[in-house]
Amino acid sequence: MTQYEPVIGLEVHAQLLTKSKLFCRCSVQFGQEPNRRVCPVCLGWPGALPMANREAVRLAVRTALALNCRIVERSIFARKQYFYPDLPKGYQISQYEQPFSEAGFLDIDVDGSPKRAGITRVHMEEDAGKNLHGIGGNSVVDLNRAGTPLVEIVGDPDLCSSAEAAAYLRALRDVLIFIGVNDGNLEEGSFRCDANVSIRPKGQEQFGTRVELKNINSFRFVQRAIDAEVARQTAILDSGGRVVQETRSYDPDRNVTKSLRSKADAHDYRYFPDPDLPPLVIDSAWVDQERAGLPELPAQKRDRYAGELGLTPAAAQTLTSHPAVASFFEQVLQLVDSPVKAANWMQTEVLRGVKTHGLDAQFSVTPAQVAELLQLVERGDISGKQAKEVYAAMEGTERTASQIVEERGMKVVSDEGALRALCQQVIDQNPKGVETYRSGKTGTLGFFVGQVMKLSKGSANPKLVSELLQSLLDGGAS
Repeated sequence: MTQYEPVIGLEVHAQLLTKSKLFCRCSVQFGQEPNRRVCPVCLGWPGALPMANREAVRLAVRTALALNCRIVERSIFARKQYFYPDLPKGYQISQYEQPFSEAGFLDIDVDGSPKRAGITRVHMEEDAGKNLHGIGGNSVVDLNRAGTPLVEIVGDPDLCSSAEAAAYLRALRDVLIFIGVNDGNLEEGSFRCDANVSIRPKGQEQFGTRVELKNINSFRFVQRAIDAEVARQTAILDSGGRVVQETRSYDPDRNVTKSLRSKADAHDYRYFPDPDLPPLVIDSAWVDQERAGLPELPAQKRDRYAGELGLTPAAAQTLTSHPAVASFFEQVLQLVDSPVKAANWMQTEVLRGVKTHGLDAQFSVTPAQVAELLQLVERGDISGKQAKEVYAAMEGTERTASQIVEERGMKVVSDEGALRALCQQVIDQNPKGVETYRSGKTGTLGFFVGQVMKLSKGSANPKLVSELLQSLLDGGAS
């Protein structure tokens, strides 16, 4: 137990899915040869004038609306002054005193406990370049990323544990990829998180000294980094020391945070309105249009799956793990009226073959193929065991389930006479099981069904087998 409580606020930088940069026409395509996606504007050459990217503004507004923010009609781009090799202009174009949105929130769930975390603001800014160290013994800079459009989502200091921070980050990423503004790729840096961490004595309202943890690139590392920093600050205060405001990095190999530089306050950046960019005016009718065009968000989708479709919370969570997975499931439901069975099949079979990268997803089958297969099982044309064999044969092909069933001569045996003989054979071979069933332990019926299915090599109609076995076992008892 500790006498302190953490206070955590996250700042997330999310790259917007535009084709060009925020203030010029240079491509934002990832993985290109260094310093080839640049021009006088993003290199900061004298006389080059920036012009705001309309699509970036649209995606930023879409983000703010999905996070329940209030859109400000008139906002200002500002210059944030600091000198670093990956910032060719010597300043970053961002928003400060007058951002385009403010006062939002995000609902999260931590181990079944709901919580609403406030969002201070969502604002636009351009990304910096990328420093690369140890290249031929030198440090070099790649400016391809300089000028890439970002939204910075500044969270309120409402989070009280590393688990809440990880849940917030996951929920935020889900929202951004479902509305199509960001690909959520932490590895490529298009979704990055800084964590502001402080501790204070329990019951105290005043915040402690804030430390910023920079550029954490995984959900697991967010939790570990915050826990490591809380432990460090706790040890300092317990020994009578004083926490220093600074920026630190996280070393996952040693599970410690390391000092990078002293933390600058806002006045140190000497913000002032960018004289080359006019005020950004966002029309209210355009905002209404974007609000109306928002898709169903993942939390709403999960609630609908559990409430209307009868799925378990775990199944609803799995099927909303990616927008393409949710879309595939809903396409299946347009063709079959068995949401629970479709969900089970998605989880046990379909998702095993899915490959996702950002917003893209590759499936080994189509929704139509899955729907037809489920219909064959529902009609009793094939058994569940046979369906798995058909599915395996169908993956990666354009063949239908019916074609495979016909090719392989697969058909469920529903001949009552033939099945009755199999059932009697199993009963005769298992006298102890019969005695157990007739003593009142009717749950052993499943054992007998399994033995008949095994004997028929999965071709028997399991529903009819169950009825016949029950009749024979109960009749014998009388």
